[in-house]
Amino acid sequence: MNKRDLAKAIAVHADVNFKTTAAVLDALTEVVTAVVAQGEPVVITGFAKFVKVNRAARMGRNPATGESIRIKASKKARISAAKTFKDAVLSPALAPKLARGSWPISEDAVRGAGKTEAVAAPARAAAPKRATAKKKPARRPAAKKATVAKRRPAAKKATAKRAVAKKATAKRAVAKKTTAKRAVAKKTTAKRTVKKATVAKRRPAVKKTTAKRSVAKKATAARRPAARKTTARR
Repeated sequence: MNKRDLAKAIAVHADVNFKTTAAVLDALTEVVTAVVAQGEPVVITGFAKFVKVNRAARMGRNPATGESIRIKASKKARISAAKTFKDAVLSPALAPKLARGSWPISEDAVRGAGKTEAVAAPARAAAPKRATAKKKPARRPAAKKATVAKRRPAAKKATAKRAVAKKATAKRAVAKKTTAKRAVAKKTTAKRTVKKATVAKRRPAVKKTTAKRSVAKKATAARRPAARKTTARR
């Protein structure tokens, strides 16, 4: 089987046009060759693995003479068959079954490959779309009512929570005002006590000064008669 025969067999087996199959097969070989040439392995699961092997320079022996020789570095392309492929080849009972006309190749099957799909595609496009039954609109209002009924308690709860929060803030503001008034009252009482203490301290000093003045007056009064007596003697 050559490349052309392989393309024909694939076209019949996959029910695809022969030209398309040949183009895809050419693209497959080109892509695999280019990728492996760059050093990247290509693995087709269940089929084979395509690898580029780089062998370094090494020492070997000449099998004829037994002398040691130096083997140069080399590059090789290696294709390793997958286990599934090996098992199917060794036991044909495990091999996949091909469509009729794939192998041996039938030219009539190759000509008819892909035509069923080409005929079916326009038929699908021309087929009228089935009218879809409209949904009953009677269920929508009920659903809306249910959603509205569910939302209203939540809204009421939210408003109630907000009212409670406002009351709590108002109470806090009142408490702050009362505490401020109490602080002011405490300050005024403290000032009054300080004034009373200063006044109490000043009064004894005033009394002492008045007492000293009265003693001085008495002393002057006692001196005046003695002076009169001296004047009389003279």
